[in-house]
Amino acid sequence: MSKTPILQADRTYKFSSYFELPYEAEDILAEFGYTFARKRLFLPQSDRLLTQIPELQQRIEETLPLIRLSSEAARRETLIAPVLLEIARYCQCQLRIEYPLQVNDRLKGILDYLLRSQNQLLVIEAKNDDLTRGFTQLAVELIALSEWDSSLTCLYGAVTIGDIWIFGVLRQEERKIEQDVRSLRVPDDLEILVRTIIGILERE
Repeated sequence: MSKTPILQADRTYKFSSYFELPYEAEDILAEFGYTFARKRLFLPQSDRLLTQIPELQQRIEETLPLIRLSSEAARRETLIAPVLLEIARYCQCQLRIEYPLQVNDRLKGILDYLLRSQNQLLVIEAKNDDLTRGFTQLAVELIALSEWDSSLTCLYGAVTIGDIWIFGVLRQEERKIEQDVRSLRVPDDLEILVRTIIGILERE
């Protein structure tokens, strides 16, 4: 017996639509011909000297008691943007904020952050809560990017609520998306987070 499709043929879907759908990630991704798995990912790590990270970590720790992280905007401005700006400066890569992308009627919308180096792309989806559904949205954004730039057979992304980050990877040849079972926390894991993102961007 054939399975009833989740996505309606006559409807347009934005990236944010997938955050609202009440279905499991594997069921939504199956609509695009992808499988889904949660596993321990061995992410690239930069070994370069990061002299400004202690200062950034201290600044975040001093700011957190003064800010109420009750909205996505507060989390983006306080925890996410400062980290990504520092990374863009370190690796001299392009940082696009609220980047519009349209592949087709099922793959279109706004990417919260897109980091682009000479060889790699990294998409970051910011949320106020619900990292589980946030990862589903991130996964669809990775599929869109894989169709937008088919030269990249391995694409990385992260979903974050600012103080918690979860990474994922799309493996194009295997038609598979994997979610890391671990999460990184800011400010405690800030240096690991920065080394991971720079490692991804500098990956050949």
